[in-house]
Amino acid sequence: MKNNLENRTGVRAPIIARRKFIRAAATTGIAGSMFPASLGSLAAQGTAMKAAQLVLPTATKDVTPFKIQVPQEALDDLKRRLASTRWPERETVHDWSQGVPLQKAQALIAYWRDMYDWRRFEARLSAFPQYRTQIDGLGIHFIHVRSPHRNALPIILTHGWPGSVVEFMEIIGPLSDPTRYGGTAEDAFDVVVPSLPGFAFSDKPVETGWDVNRIARAWATLMPRLGYDRWVAQGGDWGAGVTHALALQRPQGLIAAHVNWQFVFPEKLPDNPTQAERRAIDRASWFASDQSGYFREHATRPQTIGYPLADSAAGQALWIYEKFQAWTDNHGNPEDALAVDAMLDNISLYWFTDTAASSARIYWENTRAGFGGLSRGRIELPMAASVFPHEIFCPPKAWAEALWPNLFYWNELDKGGHFAAFEQPKLFTEELRKAFRSRRA
Repeated sequence: MKNNLENRTGVRAPIIARRKFIRAAATTGIAGSMFPASLGSLAAQGTAMKAAQLVLPTATKDVTPFKIQVPQEALDDLKRRLASTRWPERETVHDWSQGVPLQKAQALIAYWRDMYDWRRFEARLSAFPQYRTQIDGLGIHFIHVRSPHRNALPIILTHGWPGSVVEFMEIIGPLSDPTRYGGTAEDAFDVVVPSLPGFAFSDKPVETGWDVNRIARAWATLMPRLGYDRWVAQGGDWGAGVTHALALQRPQGLIAAHVNWQFVFPEKLPDNPTQAERRAIDRASWFASDQSGYFREHATRPQTIGYPLADSAAGQALWIYEKFQAWTDNHGNPEDALAVDAMLDNISLYWFTDTAASSARIYWENTRAGFGGLSRGRIELPMAASVFPHEIFCPPKAWAEALWPNLFYWNELDKGGHFAAFEQPKLFTEELRKAFRSRRA
């Protein structure tokens, strides 16, 4: 809209002239002498931001040991950001129906800022042997713990979003060295826990195409590279998607798979569902109507959601914290199911690796590839399942039997939720021991 000010001498012209002068100064090199303080400050800020970033070593096809060390500048930067968080007004309800309540949000951020110790977690994670290797042009990070027991069964465990390798840290020891944790040597596993592409210390894809099928092929390359010619797979959330993909591909050496989220919805729902079928249908409907806002954003505009989450530590934390409340077996608060420090271990891993956008893209990739549904169809590979009652939805065994002709283990537990290994590590460990006993011969 134009107004009379535009035609008045001394109003618009000086602004235009000033802009032209700044552009000219920048191109002729005199801007430094014109604006030394402001440009120096900006340069210093840029240098500090660069120093605060975690730089991953270049991966090759060799299996190269990897050690985590987040720069102190990144920890200092996090505290500054948390201290300057701008808060909205409180919610107009008295529950979580509008998202994380303000009081809970402020308490979590205050704890992260003042009490949480990343170095403690860093040392704990670094105690596991970790590596990076290049597969299909991408550096893949993984934990690899060989069992001290002979004839251990190799297993690859795959996490999802908003999870990470953190979910499995409590079960790696009991799986790999069961005699130290009340088990028997016959139940031992060699444990491989990779970070999905775009997550944690794996590289961020710079091209499209990294859907669950491509990730499954990468895992099928990784296991033989580690010397395994006979192995099993396990996963939940997107890890279940990868594990279903592995089961469909049936790469050489994969003998069986286990999932704690089962994608076995029938193409046509029953006209007269049983009580168990009705529960599964209702929960899937609840997820689609009330819980899938994040999914739609990730699946359609992962880059856009990446900007605020990469810039705001509080935003990144609460984007994940909400899911720990919605999907765990709790009594109203996520702390009923997971310790605050454990949740912040996982959240901090997303923050320090700046993987908000790259991790969200797994939804975009798979939605476009047609893998966003609730069923992966018929699977011939021997399959096992543990059903935790507070999973997003729990299909009845009959649905699995209809699609998995070689279902060899099915167990419905009385506690635990979507992050089963994270919430119930002892139960989860025992489930994997029991499920794969028949596959060890």
